[in-house]
Amino acid sequence: MSGDLIEILGLRVLGIHGALASEQEQPQPFEIDLFVETDLAPAGHSDDLGKTIDYGRIVDSAIRTVASEHHQLLESLAASLARCVLAEDRVLAVTVALRKLRPPLPADVSSVGVRVTRRRIADAPGAPA
Repeated sequence: MSGDLIEILGLRVLGIHGALASEQEQPQPFEIDLFVETDLAPAGHSDDLGKTIDYGRIVDSAIRTVASEHHQLLESLAASLARCVLAEDRVLAVTVALRKLRPPLPADVSSVGVRVTRRRIADAPGAPA
C-alpha cells in the first residue's frame, strides 16, 4: 500500500435510513468523510488528471448511494459506500466515516456514526499485482 490519501470531507446528503419507522418516512441528513488510499505518485509526477482518481465521480456515486438505497443500519450503509468507492480502478482501500446528524435519541448529541475500512482484494479487477 502506498499510504497516499485523497480526502473528501463533510459531504452532506439526504437519505432514508434507520431502523425506526419514523426514520423511514422522510429523508434525514447524513455526513460522510471518505479517505481514499491510492498511489498519488503518477499524478504528482506528471500533473496529469488522467493519472489520479476523479473526485467528482466518487462524490456522485456516494450521493447516489445514500439518496437511492435504504438501510436500517449505518454499518450497512457505510459498507455499501465503501463498495462503491472500491469500484474505482485506482482505489486500493477506503475508510468511510458516516454520521447521522439528527439521531433519534433522548439526549443532545451532534451526531452518531460509524467508521469502516475496506481494502481491495488482491485478485480483484484493478487490484495491484
